Amino acid sequence: MSLPSAPYQLNRMLAIRLCVAALVIGAIAGIVAYQVETRRVESIVLELAAGGARHLESPAMQLLSRGKSPEDHSALSALLDRNNFVGIRVFDVKKELVYETWTNLPPGVTDGLRGHRHDWPALGRDHRNRIRIGNEHLIQVVIPLARESGSLDGYLEGTYRIDQGTLANQKQQILDGVLTAVIAVLATALLLYPLLLGLLRQATRLSRRLLDSNLSLIRSLGNAVAKRDSDTDAHNYRVTLYAVALAEKLHWPKGEIAHLIAGAFLHDVGKIGIPDHILLKPGKLTDEEFEIMKTHALLGLDIVAGNAWMNATLVIRNHHERFDGSGYPDGLCGMEIPQGARLFAVVDVFDALLSARPYKAPIPFETALALIENESGRHFDPEIVIAFSSIIDRLHQEVTMASEADLHAQLRSAIFRYFNTDAEADDTAASLVSAIAEGASS
Repeated sequence: MSLPSAPYQLNRMLAIRLCVAALVIGAIAGIVAYQVETRRVESIVLELAAGGARHLESPAMQLLSRGKSPEDHSALSALLDRNNFVGIRVFDVKKELVYETWTNLPPGVTDGLRGHRHDWPALGRDHRNRIRIGNEHLIQVVIPLARESGSLDGYLEGTYRIDQGTLANQKQQILDGVLTAVIAVLATALLLYPLLLGLLRQATRLSRRLLDSNLSLIRSLGNAVAKRDSDTDAHNYRVTLYAVALAEKLHWPKGEIAHLIAGAFLHDVGKIGIPDHILLKPGKLTDEEFEIMKTHALLGLDIVAGNAWMNATLVIRNHHERFDGSGYPDGLCGMEIPQGARLFAVVDVFDALLSARPYKAPIPFETALALIENESGRHFDPEIVIAFSSIIDRLHQEVTMASEADLHAQLRSAIFRYFNTDAEADDTAASLVSAIAEGASS
């Protein structure tokens, strides 16, 4: 991930991330507070239900299990009055209802509770379930009842209403937990902010230095090519600018355009290894000489080998491939050719047709464009040719009418857009472009 280096960007990024951290921690604190408070209420209900179970163990409850009148069990009804129980049901070992009593509940709530299914826990365990019906917040607890012998005698189901005071207390507990967490995070962030900002700025400076070093490497290699072949100095600028504009027309991702810039400017770096009598020959090359010239694609790979940052190898190696498979060095066909090489092949050939070389004179713009369009599907990717034809008229006028300084400025702008440099690095990037220009014109 690239780091922003402008002070405003750093401050904004830190502020956003710290606020997000505070919100996340606050949300987690709220969930924890909610769970803790819910468990606390459930524990209280369980104790109350256990107290009710002791009533069932009394002789009066034992008489009830033998079919005595439920009116003898006023203790259970009293339990509803003394606590927040709204319903108690007793089941035998076959899970059949033996006794139930309810307080006055809103219509439908009692039926909803009666129809609610729950687990039947084993001796020594309990089952808890939180239920919401309408505006009623309820907790249902089921505990097994044991005979004196230790065997199962039945089940007690107690339904507890969480009153408004308890709910309000829960909400307050949650709010307090959230506010405490957010305040703690913000206070800590304010203390750590200067340190974090300093570390980010240091990391950004190191990242920018690495970027500058790699751009300097491109500059040096571009200069080396220009010193070998004076006809390729402005060519490097033009084809790079053409390639960037075409990639933008095709909506390529930012990272791919950055790689394309490096590959475009260094596409002919392998010509450093081609002998002068072949590279600068004024006439047509022989078959043997052309075979040697073709090796510049692979020689270019050797020159940039080991620099993974540039990632320009695909354009360097494959910019002479043809869409019909008749190109070199690999004879790739169609979509087998990397898209950067397919795109660059169009702008490279176009600019070469318009340029004067030791072995040929330049041709008119209309003729060059017609040749490109005629080679669609044979030499070039048809989709790229269509996009190229739609922008090249205006683009060619802008490039050909631009002065040397304008070309340098346009390249600098592309570097700023796609290599994550910033306003503070403007002087550095400008010096890099100027150095490229000085080397190209020497």
